[in-house]
Amino acid sequence: MAAKDGYNVRGTVKPSPGFNAYHDAENLRNSMKGLGTDEDVIIDLLSSRTNFQRQQIIKSFKSSYDQNLIDELKSELGGNFEAVVEGLMLTPAKFDAQQLNYAMEGAGTDEHILLEILATRTNKQIYELADAYQTENAVSLKESIQCDNAGDFENLLLALLKAKRDESIAVDSSLAQVDAQELFAAGEDKWGTDETKFIKVFCRRSFAHLRKVFEEYFQITNKDVEDSIKDEMSGSFQMGMLALVQYAKNPAGYFANKLFETMSGAGTDDRGLIRVIISRAEVDMMDIKIEFFKLCGKSLFSYIEDDVGGDYRKILLRLCGKEEDE
Repeated sequence: MAAKDGYNVRGTVKPSPGFNAYHDAENLRNSMKGLGTDEDVIIDLLSSRTNFQRQQIIKSFKSSYDQNLIDELKSELGGNFEAVVEGLMLTPAKFDAQQLNYAMEGAGTDEHILLEILATRTNKQIYELADAYQTENAVSLKESIQCDNAGDFENLLLALLKAKRDESIAVDSSLAQVDAQELFAAGEDKWGTDETKFIKVFCRRSFAHLRKVFEEYFQITNKDVEDSIKDEMSGSFQMGMLALVQYAKNPAGYFANKLFETMSGAGTDDRGLIRVIISRAEVDMMDIKIEFFKLCGKSLFSYIEDDVGGDYRKILLRLCGKEEDE
């Protein structure tokens, strides 16, 4: 159940009671006056306001001081702490558009970021991020995807970008049986694979419906749909289809795994860590923390404490909520 400003009750960041945008704007300005910056004020304030409330603070700051609050904050901060603060101050659509631009700028493309965003956003969010992308880059997201990708993976991304997914919670069992049979006929039951059939079902059906399709598929084949995808597909397209299955089966588990990947191995994928925490803090971070502990046997809070430092760590921990909630 979402509140009037868009946050979800399973998020760790909730609306601040008694919110006063002008008062918050004044506190932020005072934190940046004189020598040095009071980072604790910035952390405490921004991590306890929803994005809707932060947008009101930006307007109040402009009205009171005729300055762009994001520019002022960026001029005072640096490194990963600056990146988190900027991400918090952008609207969700602009933040997603920024991340998609990062994924496709320069040589090569980060397919994982493209999938993480396009596979997990609502239809409305996809429309909004596509508009934000075009505004910021003077080129459509569709054109950028077509320039940077090819083949079945490009077709998958473009199908997701159309934002035609059924978002109802009702499940038609008979249709799920039909879908499962058609997927079987398009893959396991023929020489070669009809990728277009998989794309249509995976990008149009609701996630609740897809879970039923996966059950029916197992009844027909005695094989998990993920195993069939691994056998029938390859490369980026395989990765994309697997991501959709994993998200459909367990959205919080999907993001818990993403967070684990950012902090496992040598070094930390700071951009990925920031992206997931900011994008899920008002949505389902409480559920993600539970899944993270199941996956790792260690709390997300503890992982962040061990993996990152300074003000960057402080604000991430605040956005993730209390350790005892995990």
